[in-house]
Amino acid sequence: MHKKTLNIPTNKDIKKKALEINPNKYAKVFYFFNLKFQGKTALITGSGTGIGKAIATKFVENGASVIILGRRKEPLEEASKDLEQIISNKNSGASVKIFAGVDVADESAMTSMFDALKNDNVNVDYIINNAGVSGPVTCFPNSPLKDFKSTIAIHLTGTFWGSVQALKVMKEGGKIITISTFFTEERPLEQRPYRFRSPYTASQGAKNRLAEAMSWELTDKGIISIATNPGPVHSDRIYKTVYPKAAAEFMRVSGFEDLSPTEVEEAKDDLLECILADGIDKEGIAKTAEKLANGKDVAKLTETFTNLLTKIQTIAEKVQNNTSHMIANREFLAQTQVSESVLNLCDDEIAKILNGKVIPGDRVFYPVKPHIGTTAPGVHQPDFSGKSVVFAIDGTDKTDAERVEFLAQHVEKNGGKVACFISQSTPTDVQEYISSKFHSHVVDITNPEEMQRWLNTAKTNLGDILGVIHVTGKLPEIGKLTELNRAGWEELVAKFISTPATVAQRALEHFVPGGDKDPRLYKDTKGAIMIIGPDLPIGRKVTGTQRAQVEVFRGALRPFTTTVNQELSDVLKSKIRMFTVFPGSVTGAEPDNQKIADAFNFLVSENAASSAEVTFCVDETR
Repeated sequence: MHKKTLNIPTNKDIKKKALEINPNKYAKVFYFFNLKFQGKTALITGSGTGIGKAIATKFVENGASVIILGRRKEPLEEASKDLEQIISNKNSGASVKIFAGVDVADESAMTSMFDALKNDNVNVDYIINNAGVSGPVTCFPNSPLKDFKSTIAIHLTGTFWGSVQALKVMKEGGKIITISTFFTEERPLEQRPYRFRSPYTASQGAKNRLAEAMSWELTDKGIISIATNPGPVHSDRIYKTVYPKAAAEFMRVSGFEDLSPTEVEEAKDDLLECILADGIDKEGIAKTAEKLANGKDVAKLTETFTNLLTKIQTIAEKVQNNTSHMIANREFLAQTQVSESVLNLCDDEIAKILNGKVIPGDRVFYPVKPHIGTTAPGVHQPDFSGKSVVFAIDGTDKTDAERVEFLAQHVEKNGGKVACFISQSTPTDVQEYISSKFHSHVVDITNPEEMQRWLNTAKTNLGDILGVIHVTGKLPEIGKLTELNRAGWEELVAKFISTPATVAQRALEHFVPGGDKDPRLYKDTKGAIMIIGPDLPIGRKVTGTQRAQVEVFRGALRPFTTTVNQELSDVLKSKIRMFTVFPGSVTGAEPDNQKIADAFNFLVSENAASSAEVTFCVDETR
């Protein structure tokens, strides 16, 4: 007997036959099964253009409804038309909702948007933290603190507050995907600097660690948090803004032909607007020359500006080419590839595996020096005679006062003088303890002008300042970051990011007066800046959540420190160094203040100028 062969039709065969019989009846059925995110809703910040729009597009192509938002109405409306056309073609039944005029840094706007969604009974399955700005592209001494803080507000606080508010409309199984940058994701003993981008790197580094912390804190809600670093992506921002601005900053640092750094600074924004897709706007260059001539020959200045813009374009292309040559196939990612990776992270099974991870999607084989160390190299004890050390103290508790006491006595014991400037937010008992032992003043260390005045006063009364030590204090005991109100969060950002940046920038200005405007003054200058903190928590039963919370702010200071030092050494040719010391250990052991003193000894030694290591976890062992 012959066995009868069964011809079992495949899914493809069934689909083909069904569509032949009645295409109108069955088309919608098959679309439904092909649309992975049918019935889901994704909210994407900064989604009117660029990567955000690409992500929204990929979601609707896969059946999801989307909520798009941004500051500008017109791009959102254009994006909405494109998205609705896709929905119509797919016949998916999805929808597009627009929230125009919403800046992610605006507490009221973000809160109102999520309240409106809650009132409309909208459930959001995915929030994609994508909104961002390039921020100032300049050396840190020249970076306006206002712009520094606004960059932090958009990237970091926008991500935090958007994620917290999204919890109002998310259920178990929801996913928070945060897009960050590969320049801030460190490996053991490594940390990538991002020259001219100090506020950007600080905020992005903190975002990586915030995504990690949220994964710990939101486990009980069944919500997943993942960050992804896509690396260089084809976009107008990188080609028309970041690379040309970085090239212009190189020209500002050195000056160009007979232009001073100040003149390059005044002209660069107008000149960058003269870069066209098919050349340069000669008329625009001439108008810029006429505008800024200030008694100079306009024709000659026009020629100089033309040469400057040509040089900027050449350098920008070189930076782009150098970056692409560190990628195996020499190709930046397309925005559609980034959107595809984001949707993959929203897959239920993949998301469970990667919860709490920072996905290094970049493919740049970037040469990185070992910027992170443990114990600082030993040096012969320096003589501090005739020098002074200034402490800027934002203390939290008695142990901060005792640390200042130990370090200040170390300076005095070796011949130096000490001045302590204590923040107004430092607890009164800590203020009094320090003031009873050392020359001290309670000042507003968050105010750059006031900080500058007190540094000048210290030099006048105590002698040349050898170094400035900023003590950040510790992270207060809190249950969850995600349960903080906006004011509570902003206090932490100010304490551990903005205030250290303010103190560091004022110290740099003290060491190199006028160096912000004329970077040539930095060459061969000396000075030392040390940021201490925040500490890891102490105790035998420290939780992963507690460590992750501290790491959010350490995550900001690591790339910030590395970036500033790269600018000081490689660009400005200065011998000034800024170290960051992170006390405490993952074991929960008590920090050793002597190791911090040893790190300061190394910082003020000649050896520090050639050290690749600028961040020290002094209580850790490898």
